[in-house]
Amino acid sequence: MANTLPKRDQVAVEDTWNLSLMYADRDAWEADVKLAQEMGKKLAAREGHVCGSARSLLETLQQNTDLYRKLGHLDVYVSCLSDQDTGNDTHQEMSQRFCSILAGIQSSISFITPEILELEPAQLESYYQQCPELEAYRIDLEDTLRLKPHILSKEMEKLLADAAEVCGNPGQTYSIFSNADMKFPEVMDENGEMVQITHGRFVPLEESVDRRVRKETFEKLYGVYKQYSRTLASIYSGHVKQLIFQAQARHYSNTLEAAVNEVNVSPQVYHNLIDTVNQNLDKMHRYVRLRKRLLGVDELHMYDIYTPIIAGVSKKIPFAEAKETVLKALAPLGEDYLQVVREGFENRWIDVYENEGKRSGAYSTGSYDSCPYILLNYSGTLDDMFTLIHEMGHSMHTWHSNHAQPPMYAGYRIFVAEVASTCNEILLMEYLLAHTTDKKERAYLLNHYLDSFKGTVYRQTMFAEYEMVTNRMAEEGQSLTAEALTKVYYDLNCKYYGPDMVSDPEIGVEWARIPHFYYNFYVYQYATSFSAAVAIARSILKEGAPAVERYKKFLSGGCSQPPVELLKIAGVDLTTAQPIQDALEVFGQVIEELEELTR
Repeated sequence: MANTLPKRDQVAVEDTWNLSLMYADRDAWEADVKLAQEMGKKLAAREGHVCGSARSLLETLQQNTDLYRKLGHLDVYVSCLSDQDTGNDTHQEMSQRFCSILAGIQSSISFITPEILELEPAQLESYYQQCPELEAYRIDLEDTLRLKPHILSKEMEKLLADAAEVCGNPGQTYSIFSNADMKFPEVMDENGEMVQITHGRFVPLEESVDRRVRKETFEKLYGVYKQYSRTLASIYSGHVKQLIFQAQARHYSNTLEAAVNEVNVSPQVYHNLIDTVNQNLDKMHRYVRLRKRLLGVDELHMYDIYTPIIAGVSKKIPFAEAKETVLKALAPLGEDYLQVVREGFENRWIDVYENEGKRSGAYSTGSYDSCPYILLNYSGTLDDMFTLIHEMGHSMHTWHSNHAQPPMYAGYRIFVAEVASTCNEILLMEYLLAHTTDKKERAYLLNHYLDSFKGTVYRQTMFAEYEMVTNRMAEEGQSLTAEALTKVYYDLNCKYYGPDMVSDPEIGVEWARIPHFYYNFYVYQYATSFSAAVAIARSILKEGAPAVERYKKFLSGGCSQPPVELLKIAGVDLTTAQPIQDALEVFGQVIEELEELTR
C-alpha cells in the first residue's frame, strides 16, 4: 500500500473515464450551458399558455423534455469532473455555478406543473383526441396528476424552486468537508509501513489480519469524526430541517411519506422492511456469534467486523482479472448483455483507482445522450470486484432503459435503482461458489455472502431506521445535537449486532461517516433491492432463458410503470414482506452451511 495517493494528473489515462465523449473541453460545455439557458428562457415564455390548447400542451412538454435532457447531460459532465478531484477549484466553481444556473431555470419554469393541474380530466381526455401525439406523454401526465394534492400554486412552486439551491447546501457542504477538508492520521500497517488513513483505505485496513492495525485505524478514523461531530451534526440537522420544510410545504404528514410518495411507493414498504428485519435479528446475532467463534477472540469488537473470518484465502485481484471474472459471472444473462459490458470495459466508462481528492465510494451515472460512467476506488480486494460488478449492474440498467424508452421515461425510479446492481453481485457470488472445490475457499466465499447480507440488508435497514428515528425526532421538536445523534446510532448498533458484539463507544459517531444520509430516505432501497435481487438471480440460474427475458423487460422499463409494478414483471412483489423474509431465510441457510463447514 503506497504511503501517498497520486495526484489526478499522475493517474494513467487508460485508468480514467473518458469524459471527452461528452464534451471535448470546457468551451464546448460552456456553449451547451448557454444553449440550455436559452432553452429555459424559451420555455419560461410559455407561462400562462401551457394548457391553452392540445398543441400548446404538447409543445410545452416536448420543450421541457428537451431542456431536461440537455441539463442532465451538462450535470453528469460537471459532476464527474468535480468528483474525480474535489480539490480542483476550477471544477468546483463550474459545479457550483451550474447548480445556481439549474436552480434558476427550474424556478423560471416552475409554473408548468401547476398549470397542468388546472386541467379537468375531461378536458385532458379531449386533448388526447385532438392531438394523438400527446398520448406519448399520458403516463407522465398521469403521474403528475397523482401528485396533485401536493402541488402548490404557481407562486408557491416558484418559491420552492428558488429555495432548491439553499436546500441542497447541507449535502454539498458535507461532501466537500468530508472528502476534501477532513484529513485522517497515519497508522502503521502489518508490514511496519506508515500509511495515511483515507476513505478508500479504511475498509482494506479494517480487513487486516493484524488486530492492532484494525483497532488503531478504527479509533483514529472515528476520533477525527468525533472531533468534528458538532459541526457534522449541525450540517445533518440542516439537511433534516430542509426536508421537513419541503414536506410541510407540500402537505405531507412527515418527511418519510414525502420521500417515498415522490417515487410512487407506499410508506408501508419502508415499515415492512424495518419490521421484518427486526423480527429476524436473531439471525444477525447468530452470524455475530459465528464470527466471534471463528476469529477465536474473547470479545468481538466493531473493528473486527470487516476482517475475513476464514484466514489464508484472501488475495489481491488485479483489475484485469476482475473484469474477466465479471464477464464469466454474467454469462447467464446472454451474449447481447456481455457485448455491452465489454464495450464499457474497452471504451473507458470506468474511473478505476483512488487519487488525491477523489470522491470516496463508487457509483454509476450517465445521461440519456452519454454512455454510462462508473466511479470506483479500486484497490484489488474481493469487495472491490463485487463493487465493479455492482456498478456495472447500474450501468446496464441505465443502458437498457435508455435504449428502450423515450427520454421522458428512461430514468428509472430510485426504488428499483439497486436491483440490477445487486442481482449482478449475487450472480458473481453464485459463480464463484460453483467454481471452487476447495473447502476453505468455499467457506471464505460463504463468509463474503454473509457479509453482503449483513452489509446490505441488516446494516442498510439499521441506517433506514436511524433516518426514520432522527427525522421523527426533529419533527417532534427535538434538537439533533451530536450527543443525541450518537446515542440513537449507538443504541441501534447494539440492537442490530446483539449481545456477542462489543459496541465500542467510537461506533456511535459512525452516523457522521455515511454520505447516504443526505440522499433523503435512500438507503432502505438497498435492502429491498437486495431481497428482490436474491429472488431474481435465483430464478435466472434455475429457469434460464424465460427468467432472463423477464429480467430484461424489467431493465428496459425505465419509469414507464410504477416501480413496484415493474418488479412484478421480474417476478417479485414488494407490496408484501415475503421477499424480505425469503431473503433472510437464505441468510439463515448460508450461516448454517458455514457453521457446518467450520466445525
